[in-house]
Amino acid sequence: MNKFFTILLLLLICASCKNENHKTSKTAAETTSGATKTQESLIYPEEIHFKSIRQVTYGGDNAEAYWSFDDKQLVFQSNNTKWNVGCDQMFLMDATQTFTDSIAPPMISTGLGRTTCAYFLPDNKHIIYASTHLGGEECPETPLRKNGKYIWPIYDTYDIFVADLEGNIVKQLTNEVGYDAEPTVSPKGDKIVFTSTRSGDLELYTMNIDGSDVKQITNELGYDGGAFFSPDGSKLIFRSSRPKTEEEIKNYKDLLAEGLVEPTEMELYICNADGSDLRQLTDLGNANWSPFFHPSGEKVLFSSNFEAERGFPFNLYLIDIDGKNLKRVTHGETFDAFPVFSNDGKYLAFSSNRNNGGGRDTNLFIAEWQD
Repeated sequence: MNKFFTILLLLLICASCKNENHKTSKTAAETTSGATKTQESLIYPEEIHFKSIRQVTYGGDNAEAYWSFDDKQLVFQSNNTKWNVGCDQMFLMDATQTFTDSIAPPMISTGLGRTTCAYFLPDNKHIIYASTHLGGEECPETPLRKNGKYIWPIYDTYDIFVADLEGNIVKQLTNEVGYDAEPTVSPKGDKIVFTSTRSGDLELYTMNIDGSDVKQITNELGYDGGAFFSPDGSKLIFRSSRPKTEEEIKNYKDLLAEGLVEPTEMELYICNADGSDLRQLTDLGNANWSPFFHPSGEKVLFSSNFEAERGFPFNLYLIDIDGKNLKRVTHGETFDAFPVFSNDGKYLAFSSNRNNGGGRDTNLFIAEWQD
């Protein structure tokens, strides 16, 4: 959803991260080989919303795991080189499975270019995702810093495709010049929201499942992305940068002209699915992103480093859709992000650096949720 924020940020900061304060008796290597770590040891004492938890990948950088409409499968992106990929590609897993370096899930993207943001369609037999493969078969270069600041690349070769679960592309949904990526599907099964530069700025758009009836949703200067529909499909939650000063505006436009953005200052915004009633939800500072609606539709779960002095850790927080009752959910010392509730509301998939032996791996976890 964001050029794999986990990689771009953590490659730079994890080397300086201390091992997590919440120590356990087994090393990451021991856990990987036997996958024997107990559920209880993966949950920190303060994490009262997790009734149980299960680690489902071991190794590499794994993120953005999205549930099928029937909650039986997940699709996610990984750059695990031991799964024979050079950069982010899409993989399919049964919700009960676990994967290690030596046990790879089936890849359902082309294996060419770089991919991001896969999401199931309502039939549970197809996915959508963004890929650069039409612009080149090799992994595109991934710049990490510019002028001493973290940056994300906005590849103008990204387009959005439909594929079956065997990896066959059956349709191309976008073909505009520029960036088209970050697609997600309404729980109603009727609409797709995505981010595009077709207007000259990074704005949100919606389209029908078949790619028709494209409508622009946002129109203010700044990066609008990572959008998700509410459970009833009536609202959108997303992250945004909103440059205000002349210096901020110039910096944003100059970077965008180079196909780059800075992700370090973002807040959450919420609006109706047609773009009306747009309002800022958070005003916390630092990076607030990867939001997802709570099953009630009345709260949003998101990742933030607003409490961090050095840019990390990132933890998960809940906030009401009126901006009240902010509550911390996870209590790690490194990185928790990409929270996604199952459609029945019983489980939460998310990415975390917990239980990685103090290294850089970002793995997928599935927690049993309790309010």
